[in-house]
Order: sequence, then C-alpha cells, then structure tokens
Amino acid sequence: QVQLVESGGGLVQPGGSLRLSCAASGSIFSINSMGWYRQAPGKQRELAASISSSGSTNYADSVKGRFTISRDNAKNTVYLQMNSLKPEDTAVYYCNCNAKSTISWSTRDYWGQGTQVTVSS
Repeated sequence: QVQLVESGGGLVQPGGSLRLSCAASGSIFSINSMGWYRQAPGKQRELAASISSSGSTNYADSVKGRFTISRDNAKNTVYLQMNSLKPEDTAVYYCNCNAKSTISWSTRDYWGQGTQVTVSS
C-alpha cells in the first residue's frame, strides 16, 4: 500500500556526517508524521527523530544538536542530516511514516527496510 525506500547509510569516521533519505510511494492519500528510528545490536528500536506534517520536530536527547530532520511534502520524502557522528550512533536506521492509504482508507504506520550506519575509525 505504502512503500518506503531508504538511502544514504554507510561507514563514516567519528566526527563525520551522513545524510539519510527516505521516499514514500504507493497508494498514499495522506502522510501524517515521518521519522527515523534506530536499532543497535542487542538493543531495542528507539526513536531518533520525527517530524509532523506541519514541520514540528522531536529528537532523542542523545542526538539533539547533532541531527536534523526535515521533509519535502511535495516529494513525500524525509531526510536525516547526521553530523558529529559518534560510535554509539552505529545502528540500523529505519524510516517510518504514519499514513492513510487509498487501498484500505485506514491510517497506520509503515516501515522501511532499514539502512546500516556504522561509525568507526
């Protein structure tokens, strides 16, 4: 119904930067919030950042001041600019959106397949 395709992960040295992108496509009627979650090995998935349809943002304390989330509503795309990366930012990053599809006409969460971010020297 709604597909999310992520890109931009990879290997970066501590202090470096990466930009993640996630494009939503399919039978979309409307998208509410969009966000990025992350899951490190052996840990639970946690919210990194989210952004509402009006542009209000929310960040995990651990990424405040280093990560910036933004979205392009015309392209149904959300971005995560990650600066001053630390080894503890290493995780699989998952894109999420809360959307209503024209197939089911119900509102639910959708998830991308995940993209690996590794911060290591």
